[in-house]
Amino acid sequence: MLRGSFVALVTPFIDGELDLRTLRHLVEWQIREGTDGLVPCGTTGETPALSEREWRLVIETVIDQAAGRVPVIANTGTNSTAVSIERTRIARELGATAAMIVTPYYNRPQQDGILRHVVAIADAVDLPLVLYNVPGRTGVNLLPDTVVRLLDLATVIGVKESSGSLDQASELVLALEGRAAVLSGDDSLTLPIITVGGAGVVSVLANIVPAATRDLVHAALAGDLARARRLQHELFPLVRALFLETNPVPVKAAAELLGLCRSEVRLPLAPMSSTNRQRLSQALAGCPHTAARLAAATEVQ
Repeated sequence: MLRGSFVALVTPFIDGELDLRTLRHLVEWQIREGTDGLVPCGTTGETPALSEREWRLVIETVIDQAAGRVPVIANTGTNSTAVSIERTRIARELGATAAMIVTPYYNRPQQDGILRHVVAIADAVDLPLVLYNVPGRTGVNLLPDTVVRLLDLATVIGVKESSGSLDQASELVLALEGRAAVLSGDDSLTLPIITVGGAGVVSVLANIVPAATRDLVHAALAGDLARARRLQHELFPLVRALFLETNPVPVKAAAELLGLCRSEVRLPLAPMSSTNRQRLSQALAGCPHTAARLAAATEVQ
């Protein structure tokens, strides 16, 4: 069963090309900081802007650098069932722990279409699957009843729930009855979702504060709600700042301000506005988990 803090990894670029050297450093830093698992090539990883070759290189690099020390859940889902099957097959060959399957975007399939899509992938490739529900990005909402139906037809071990609804997350936890993990896909809802029975988070925030994100999740899972609430309150203003603009623009800007990687994103995403970058910098300076690193990085610059 999936449990803990999983990071939705950014994909670093340098002058328009993959920065695999920095990606390896980020993987190593995440493991050293105690992150429980790595999720490359998701929304935060700018997958729609990657070529097939680049997608494979990122997955291959993360798996190689992790070297079995933590699970790697490779995002292989697309809005094409055939392409998703092929990517899942590649992820399995490369040694991924599981594949993350986003609900098909733009097509806006019915619930039965989503079910058939996932079953086709599961039938074609022997690899555990994590479903990814993010209706704000895809235009379709994966309903709890559909997930329950899928548990009898496919090897589903978890759901990244990014509907933004605590009601839906609660309904999902109740419907699954412990048969698969429910992971928050919204950093602001990580603590509430764990308190209603969730098993952790696939986090954007963890790209810049992996240890604090892990501590929050582990405290909540252990029932230490006082500590979890304190961490939630310390991190919440930063979480808000990380979504001032479309993800992953702000988190990459934060990573640059902290000296982790460049803020470079690919079109059609644009760099963060100077006004919002200043607001983000203020949030980093005001957060006890990033203030010292920000000051040190600013001195170097």
